[in-house]
Amino acid sequence: MNSELRDLKWALVASRHRSLRQAAETLNTRQSTLSRRLHDLECELGVDLFERTTGGTKLTPVGREFLDAARPIVDEADRLFLTFKTRRNGGSRPLRIGICSSLSAGNLRETLAELCRQIADADILLVDGAKVGLLGEVAAGAIDVAILTSGGGRWNDHVLPLWGERVVVAVQENHPLNSRPAIQWRELCDNRILLTRSGVDSELEQLLSVKVGGSGSLRISYQDVSLDRLLSLVGAGYGVAPLLEGAAGFGCPGVTHRELHGDCGQMRLQFAAYWKETNSSPMLQRFLDLLRARYPDLSAPATSG
Repeated sequence: MNSELRDLKWALVASRHRSLRQAAETLNTRQSTLSRRLHDLECELGVDLFERTTGGTKLTPVGREFLDAARPIVDEADRLFLTFKTRRNGGSRPLRIGICSSLSAGNLRETLAELCRQIADADILLVDGAKVGLLGEVAAGAIDVAILTSGGGRWNDHVLPLWGERVVVAVQENHPLNSRPAIQWRELCDNRILLTRSGVDSELEQLLSVKVGGSGSLRISYQDVSLDRLLSLVGAGYGVAPLLEGAAGFGCPGVTHRELHGDCGQMRLQFAAYWKETNSSPMLQRFLDLLRARYPDLSAPATSG
């Protein structure tokens, strides 16, 4: 493996731990070796990526910015290595599916379960990310198909409209909003709204911002955490979190979910499949056939400019 790529991977692992000792154990290497590699990377870049104290190690602001940009590059390199290694060893390439929503419940989970039932040896590789990045990976051929929200983004190839998902709000059990059968969007304006910078959260923010006439009217707190940690913050009383119903199957103690309503009833986001016409993967075609069979009223081929 190229040494620069390895150093990036090691820096990403180090960023997920509170100490270099823990990171070194995860990487199965010596702490001194990891420390030297990180120091060499910082010297090459000319910036400090980590702040080292007696209490542990944490990213500097510029370190966070750099590794946020490096993460998709490293992930893509890993996928390319896996793809060509599999091909070299005589194996078939997995179906690479980009997703931006939770698999804890909902249509996406059921669709993948049906694929497994129909094709016992189905080999898939899920790629999590935000919409713009995943569309770029489909365009570049790095992934085969992406299941994303409809509209927005620039895409000039094939699109298959799929399902809609309700928007729900995760609230603390003893929160006043929990007494409502449904939450009106205006009621969120008086609460701290917890969002992540990945998945569909940017679309959820846009949906709410349109309602209130701009995101400046919303008390949004961005958290660089996974869904389980975001819900833990909700349960601890730090705010409320808009989610799609597919994420409502992820249980968290002290947290309940309520539908979010607009002036005309339930608020929803629509989903679609995006892929390139030139992609000749047999597994992709079988997956698209499955999607069309599950949503026959939406199965007419469509393109979006």
